[in-house]
Amino acid sequence: MIRLLFAAIAALVACASISSSHAEEVHVIRLGYILAPHSQLGAGADVFAAEVAKRTQGRYRVDQYPDAALGGEVEMMKGVQLGTVDMAFVTGAPMPNFVPEIGVFGIPFLIRDAQHAYSVLDGPLGQELLKKFDAQSIVALAWGENGMRHLTNSVRPIRTPEDLKGLKLRVPQSEVMVQGFDSLGADAHPLAFPDVYGALQTGRFDGQENPIATIIASKFYEVQKFLTLSGHIYDPAAFLMSKDLYQELSPADRQAFAEAARLGGLASRKFATEAQANGVALLQQEGMQIVTDVDKAKFADAMAPAMPGFEQKFGHDMIDAIRSVKVVSQQ
Repeated sequence: MIRLLFAAIAALVACASISSSHAEEVHVIRLGYILAPHSQLGAGADVFAAEVAKRTQGRYRVDQYPDAALGGEVEMMKGVQLGTVDMAFVTGAPMPNFVPEIGVFGIPFLIRDAQHAYSVLDGPLGQELLKKFDAQSIVALAWGENGMRHLTNSVRPIRTPEDLKGLKLRVPQSEVMVQGFDSLGADAHPLAFPDVYGALQTGRFDGQENPIATIIASKFYEVQKFLTLSGHIYDPAAFLMSKDLYQELSPADRQAFAEAARLGGLASRKFATEAQANGVALLQQEGMQIVTDVDKAKFADAMAPAMPGFEQKFGHDMIDAIRSVKVVSQQ
C-alpha cells in the first residue's frame, strides 16, 4: 500500500514537472535586417521584440540578426518564403521581386514627403499591398520605415538632373529605380546593400542614395563628399513572417505579433524622422558638403519621358491615386 502511494506521488510529481516544462517553453524567433542595431530598422526591431515578449507573456522571444547576418534583403525574403528564415524587417527596394505593385514607390518624386507616404500606406491602398504577400507564402504584418532617400556622391554637388549625367550610381535591387535614375541621366546599377560601402570606397560607384539614418549608420560619410537633400523617393519597410510560422500561432498570438509589428513600425518611423531632422548637422560635422538648393521641379520634369512606361507597368489609375491621396496628420 505504501509503495503504491509513493508510486502515485512520483507520478504526480513527474506530470507536474512535464506540465511546468511545457508551460515555460520559450519559442525563439529569428528576425533579420540589413542595417546596424542603431538604425531605423534596429529601433523598430527593438520595440517589436519587447512587445512580442510582453504580449505573449514570454512564451516567444525574438532574437535579432542585424547587419545582414542572415543575408541581403532578397536572400532574407526568399528565406522567409521558404520557411528557413522566421522573420525579416526589410526595406521597400527588394519587395517588388515578390509583389511587383510595390515597385510604384520606387518612382522618383512620386511621393512628396513622409506624411504623404504614411497616408498612402496606412490607407486602403497600402493595406491591400500588404495582403498581396500572402500569395508568395509570406505574411506581411505591418509597414515600417526606411525613410526619405537622398543622394550622396564623391564627385560633385548635385542640384539639377544635368549634374547626374554619367555619374556611376548604386541603387537597390529595384528595376524601377534603375529605370528612374537612368531617365535622369545617371549610370545606375543595382547592388546588394552589404557590398555598397566597399564599392564606394574602391570607386566602383561614384554615389548612392539612402535615407539620412542609413547614411549615418553605415558611415557612408567616410567615403562620400557631397549630400544632396533630394528626398526623391520614400522607402517603406515591412515586418515579414514565414507563413509556416504564422500558421503555427494561435489566433491570440497572431494578434499579438501583428500589434507588436505595428508598434515596431511606428518606432522605425520615429527614428527615421528624428535622424532626418538632426542627422544632416552630424553629417556636416563629419565633413560632408550639404546641398539644399535642389531644383525638384527640374527633376520632376526630367522624369516625364519615363512616366508612360511606369503607367503601363503599374496603371495610370494607381499612380494617380497615390498622387491624389490626402495627407492625414500623424499622431
